[in-house]
Amino acid sequence: MKVKSIVLASRPGIDKEPGPENFRLEEADLQEELSDGQVLAKTLYLSVDPYLRYCMNEESAGSYLQIWKISEVVFSNGIGVVEQSKSNQLKVGDIVSDFNWPWQTKCILDGSSLKKLDPSLVDGHVSHYLGLLGSTGLTALIGIREQGHVTPGANQTMVVSGAAGGVGSLAGQIGHLLGCSHVIGICGTKEKCTFLTSELGFDEALNYKMPGLTYKLKACCPNGVDIYFDNVGGEISDTVISQMKKNSHLVLCGQISQYNKSPPFTLDPQTETTLKERNIARELFLLLNYSDQFESATLQLSEWVRAGKLKAKETIVHGLENTAGAFLSMMKGGNIGKQIVQVAEQ
Repeated sequence: MKVKSIVLASRPGIDKEPGPENFRLEEADLQEELSDGQVLAKTLYLSVDPYLRYCMNEESAGSYLQIWKISEVVFSNGIGVVEQSKSNQLKVGDIVSDFNWPWQTKCILDGSSLKKLDPSLVDGHVSHYLGLLGSTGLTALIGIREQGHVTPGANQTMVVSGAAGGVGSLAGQIGHLLGCSHVIGICGTKEKCTFLTSELGFDEALNYKMPGLTYKLKACCPNGVDIYFDNVGGEISDTVISQMKKNSHLVLCGQISQYNKSPPFTLDPQTETTLKERNIARELFLLLNYSDQFESATLQLSEWVRAGKLKAKETIVHGLENTAGAFLSMMKGGNIGKQIVQVAEQ
């Protein structure tokens, strides 16, 4: 059986931006005989996320990440449909997902590593399991719930950076749903700002590429910032942290502005001083530490969507051959909402 796949052709280096030359599209033969417990699955959707930049390095910045190997098929969170099965738990036609799904048109997988999905929870829109009901939505909800310390009725102000991305676009909405009275999003284009306020209910949206971010943020948050959901790090975060209140909370979700630099990421000295003097809680949020909450959080997200209280935006690119391009575009802010690649029709 002939399949197409994308392999890692080269590493960009820790301090360089990744490019198309780091990936290669190949055609290969896939064995057709399954062993006990295995399934043959057709790939439907692949997720591309900022953390994958770490998978391109020779060493991971976190022990929870697997490194991509040169000349081997790369992987990310994905969804597929079972076409053949020798698994007692899965049958032909089941929709399944895996956190390490190969970037390949069809693949043989260990059935025990796959999660069977219920399309009815997302009204058949199974790609939402990569975003809204996947790690993206879970990160937004559990991150705010565990580290944001939202108090309904306390008139809290929340700021979200990377607010038009997959996690950020959900985090702002969830902030409102959990009880924040004022939510401000920071993003990189006028189009994204309009989307946040007109479609997702953000109270304000600021374009960090325009001059005067510090002063505009002060105007939006005259009493300071209670909660900061940080997806970007760097200068934007320095600006937000400088306006955070004493004993406020920072959800450290991501640092996309720093991912092409050598870890560990050092804080600006003034920012570090501000964090200490104001007793601002800042701890890296790792979703895998809260696996016991996944089921209840997924049900909550699903309920909000069905009630029309939570909207999920997707930027979908079609074709396996465009997966690397979608990843590179996402790393530069080319997406609105969750970036997804549709490899095949169900």
